[in-house]
Amino acid sequence: MNLARFPRVRCGHFPTPLEPMENLTRHLGGPKLWIKRDDCTGLSSGGNKTRKLEFLMADALQRGADTIITQGATQSNHARQTAAIAAKLGLPCHILLEDRTGYADAAYNLNGNVLLDRLHGASVSRRPGGADMQAEMEALARDLAAKGRKPYVIPGGGSNPVGALGYVAAAQELVTQAYEQGLRIDCVVHATGSAGTQAGLVTGLVALNSGIPVLGIGVRAPKDRQEANVLKLAEATAAHLGRPGIVTSEHVVANCDYVGQGYGLPTQGMVEALKLVAKLEGILLDPVYSGKGMAGLIDLIGKKHFKPDDNVVFLHTGGSAGLFAYPDAFDLPGYTA
Repeated sequence: MNLARFPRVRCGHFPTPLEPMENLTRHLGGPKLWIKRDDCTGLSSGGNKTRKLEFLMADALQRGADTIITQGATQSNHARQTAAIAAKLGLPCHILLEDRTGYADAAYNLNGNVLLDRLHGASVSRRPGGADMQAEMEALARDLAAKGRKPYVIPGGGSNPVGALGYVAAAQELVTQAYEQGLRIDCVVHATGSAGTQAGLVTGLVALNSGIPVLGIGVRAPKDRQEANVLKLAEATAAHLGRPGIVTSEHVVANCDYVGQGYGLPTQGMVEALKLVAKLEGILLDPVYSGKGMAGLIDLIGKKHFKPDDNVVFLHTGGSAGLFAYPDAFDLPGYTA
C-alpha cells in the first residue's frame, strides 16, 4: 500500500504505543490483552480522530479551503480534535453540536470537550437531537461561501474515504509493531460509532493480507445498521485506495449489545470497566466510546468468546476529556481537603 501518494498533514505522535495489559489479563484470567494507545496521538489530549484529520485537513488545504466546518454530539471527541488541528493550521473552525442525550446540566454542556472546543478558538453552536446535521453543515457552508469564504465540510467523526485512510495507515503501523515485537494478533477490538475507524482498519488489514479480524463494539446503532455502515465505507475506502472489491461482508463484524439506553448514556458495564482499567492499568478510558468498548470486551471474555492463549489488542480511541462532562456517573467516594 502506497499511502504516501495521498496528501497528509503530519501533526500526530506516531507510532502510538502498543503495550501489554498484564494486570487486567491476570485479573480476567486471559486471554492476553494488549492496548494500542491511540489516546496518545498528541493533538489536544489525543484520540483516534487525529489520524483521520491528517488526511482530511491535507485535502482541505489542497482544495484551497480557508474555513473548516464539522459536527458531532455535544461531547464530541472529533469536534475537539478538529478545532485543535484547525487552530494549528490557522484556519477558522465552526462546530455544530447535536444534543443526542437531552442532558441539561452545565458540566455536560460547558465542560469536557466543549470547553476545549472553545479554548481552541472554534465557534460552537447547538442543534436539537435528530437534526439533519449534514444539511445543517451545508447550509452554514453556503452562508460562509456567500461571504467570500471557502469552507471545507468534514462529516461527523471524519468518517469518509479520505478520513478512513488514517486507519488504513494505523493498520499498517499495527502490523509493523506486532512483527517487531514478535506478537501474533488474534483479534483487534475497539468501539465503533461513525464507522470510519473500523472501516479503515478492516480495509488496511485486508489489503495487507494480515489475517487479523476486527471486532467493533457498537456505541450507537443496532448491529445490522452498524455493520452496513462500516461495510459501505470500507468498500468506498478500498476503491479510494485503488483496491476495489477486496472487502466483503465477512470482514465486518460488530457487536452492539453494549449500547445501553443510547449513545452517550452511561451503562453500569461502562462504569465498571472504566474504573477497573483505571485502577489496574493507570489508563483512562472515556464514557462514550472506549468505556463501552472495554465493557463489551470484558463481558465477551467472561463468556469465553476468546481462547485463553489468544492475543487480543484493544484499540483505545481516546476521549478522556469527556470524563469531566459526567461527574455524577461514577459514584466515587468523597475526599477530604
